[in-house]
Amino acid sequence: MKKGVLLINLGSPDSPEPKDVRRYLDEFLMDERVIDVPYLLRVLLVRGIILNTRPKKSAKAYKKIWWEEGSPLIVLSKRLQEKIQKQVSVPVELAMRYGNPSIESGLKNLYNQGIKEVLLVPLYPQFAMATTETILVLAEKIRKEQFPDMAFTIVPSFYNQPDYIRDLSISIQESLTVFQPDYLLFSYHGVPERHIKKSDITKNHCKIDGSCCQTASDAHAFCYRHQCYETTRQVAAFLNLEEGRYSTSFQSRLGRDPWLQPYTDATIDGLAQKGIKKLAVVTPAFVSDCLETLEEIGMEAAHSFKENGGEEFLSIPCLNDREDWVKTMSRWIDQWAFAEIKTSK
Repeated sequence: MKKGVLLINLGSPDSPEPKDVRRYLDEFLMDERVIDVPYLLRVLLVRGIILNTRPKKSAKAYKKIWWEEGSPLIVLSKRLQEKIQKQVSVPVELAMRYGNPSIESGLKNLYNQGIKEVLLVPLYPQFAMATTETILVLAEKIRKEQFPDMAFTIVPSFYNQPDYIRDLSISIQESLTVFQPDYLLFSYHGVPERHIKKSDITKNHCKIDGSCCQTASDAHAFCYRHQCYETTRQVAAFLNLEEGRYSTSFQSRLGRDPWLQPYTDATIDGLAQKGIKKLAVVTPAFVSDCLETLEEIGMEAAHSFKENGGEEFLSIPCLNDREDWVKTMSRWIDQWAFAEIKTSK
């Protein structure tokens, strides 16, 4: 069978205007794996409360970071796709879980080229219900309904793959060589604590008690918290970071339920108040810069750090379309494309 690749990222509004942001947030927040409450309660929360206020606020944030070419996330994802396409021998399409281009359109583009065997590449290093899982569930639904003779192979979470750790570490090292901070913070996108427990395939390992993520378990294959801390651990080892001069935190919480801690905003303010003058923040839950890295960290967190006594702040760019990252992904794709491997429907 002819093979092809679908790279899938999170997504973005079509424009930074409130109407487009509202449409995007509706699709995003109504996903049962993002806000995982019963449907009627989700409708009440999202369409009755959140969408009456958040679109205007989010639109202002998007306008701060919007590029002339469009949404940074979309632009950077397209650049990655285009560079990979030049290095591999199979067709490579790009899709977003929310917004455009859609997963449906990406699969259709591949199918129309006669492709029946597709490598799905969720562009998330760590597994989470609200990222990897929702992508795979929707892709499978579309496959069954529209392309039943198509087969998928899935790239698993690559948080601990040596090539990824090397590329991420080198990208960080390049920034640290120039900036030389007093402290390095690894900030990952937050998720509700209940998502960790729902993803626990053992049903009893993930207690979020400070030790479960360090205790070997089959649960770690789907534990976002463990995978974030393991990413930090491996990068710190690669870069030989000094204990006490780096840590992990979680950003972008929504609502009042407990989310993974420590929270990034409180951590950054606390570091400034403790006398840290030069702070660098890296965001390894993302491979492409987006609202959460460019505005939330690069602008809001930087401002808060300085308001609390800090002096210099650096938001380290994501891997984006770096040449080493392009080569790594191209190598993964070629290894699949030229291998006789078993695919699954």
